[in-house]
Amino acid sequence: MEAIPRISNRLLSYSSLNPISKIRINPFLHFTPSQIPICPNSFSPARFPPKTLNFSSSADRSRLSTPRAGWLLGLGQKGQKSTLPEIVKAGDPVLHEPAREVDPNEIGSEKIQKIVDDMISVMRDAPGVGLAAPQLGVPLKIIVLEDTKEYISYAPKEEIKSQDRRAFDLLVLVNPVLKKKSNRTAFFFEGCLSVDGYRAVVERYLDVEVRGLDRYGQLIKVDASGWQARILQHECDHLDGTLYVDKMVPRTFRTVENLNLPLPIGCPKLGARPAR
Repeated sequence: MEAIPRISNRLLSYSSLNPISKIRINPFLHFTPSQIPICPNSFSPARFPPKTLNFSSSADRSRLSTPRAGWLLGLGQKGQKSTLPEIVKAGDPVLHEPAREVDPNEIGSEKIQKIVDDMISVMRDAPGVGLAAPQLGVPLKIIVLEDTKEYISYAPKEEIKSQDRRAFDLLVLVNPVLKKKSNRTAFFFEGCLSVDGYRAVVERYLDVEVRGLDRYGQLIKVDASGWQARILQHECDHLDGTLYVDKMVPRTFRTVENLNLPLPIGCPKLGARPAR
């Protein structure tokens, strides 16, 4: 999910994940052109015991052995500078087919840990607030997400309030299972790192629960609401082969440059849906 506001020409040009091709910034869920800043690339994981986090606010693919899957090509190649994989774009079959579950016994393997590390780095470099493994051409059920105070500071205060957006630390979820906790929903623009340069309004639940395993194979449960709940739904959709454009409100799809133009007559207003 995209996370950076396009408030200057500097932000419009993304850092290159590949020495040859440049990736443009596309926040996963778009909040408006003022969203997420670039965050640090460092990540020093520490082992955590089983925990519960509470926040308010088909078949094997040959694609894994293509240049796109840089994480695989880099394994076992000592002395060579690794290159982060590129973000896969809409139209690639890996984004439109269900991902496979990760064998819990393999979570601690070098391969899976490398995938997780690359996902975190790519998400932060993009920059974005969430990323799913299929977006790197890896058809496995793994997602990472993170929203920081720095990212949030780039958005207007009224937008932050209406989206119920709050900072949360890095989360890594393997084989996540999501379920809604209430019927409350809201309409907001979303964007995606795999659908570069566009946004559309999507209705999402405001309260969800996600259960899965962390990067060390420990059970984890996340109770989320507001913007974090939206990010979780967006990323879990990727694992089902669904993009936000598959769920968008008709006639709200637009370029980033036209994001602030009025919505067509008959489209729902942005924000929480009135209680029914």
